[in-house]
Parts: sequence; C-alpha cells; structure tokens
Amino acid sequence: MCYTIQHMKILVLNGPNLNLLGMREPELYGDRTYADLVAFCGRIAAGSGVDVDVRQTNHEGTLVDWIQEARGTFDALVLNAAAYTHTSVAVLDALKATRIPTAEVHLTEPKSREDFRRVSYVGMAAEKTFSGRGFESYADAIRYFAAKGA
Repeated sequence: MCYTIQHMKILVLNGPNLNLLGMREPELYGDRTYADLVAFCGRIAAGSGVDVDVRQTNHEGTLVDWIQEARGTFDALVLNAAAYTHTSVAVLDALKATRIPTAEVHLTEPKSREDFRRVSYVGMAAEKTFSGRGFESYADAIRYFAAKGA
C-alpha cells in the first residue's frame, strides 16, 4: 500500500505597494525587497513542513478573486492586505464568505501609526493578527498554521 503525504497549503497574499519593499519608506519597512520576502516565506514554510504560494497585487478585485479561488485549494490564508486592510469591505466579505482560516499580517504595527490604520476590516474576519515584526510577522503566521494544522 502506498500513502501520499499531503502538506498543508498556505496562500500568502500581499496587497498594494508591497512590491516596492526595499525602496518604499525604508525607515518603516526596511531595506529588504519583495523578492526577499517571497524567499523568506518559502524558507519558513519549508522549515515548518508546509507549502506556500506567495502572491502580490495592487488591485483590490484581484485580492478578492484570489481569496475566492483559494476555497478548496488552500488550507489557510496569510493576508497582508496593506492599505486595503483599512478600506476594503469587499476583502472582508470575501473572507467571511469563503471561511478560510486567515491570519492578518503587517510588517509594521498599524495601531502605532496614523489613526485611520487602527480600523482593520481584515481583522474582523481573521482568527489571529501578527504585526510589528517585519518579515517575522509572516513567519509567525506560517508557523501558527503549521502548528495548528489549519
């Protein structure tokens, strides 16, 4: 008898302007690039025994499409919706409709920044938030789901 081991599959979604990591406000976001983030998530996932698919878009509708398409394909979602965190009821509704276990992630600590960043539509559907630790926020989220088994 042959058994296939299925790894947990986590979709890591990144919203607007994260493609500009390394050049965008380095005093807030550091000097590591988006490519560095993708590689980092891959290393953390491999070390945690899970598979990740890391994507980025500047378009709200694309995020909504990816969240909807993840249903039945991915076991969990790690989402840094960036500015859409604070503005997108559409992203919130997609998360609520698909019911994929979701962790909200932020490189910085939104609660210590501008007042408008204190509202998180993503957080209204996420089961956990990891923020303020740079790339390590992503590591925390990936390890959280790996330990939990989604």
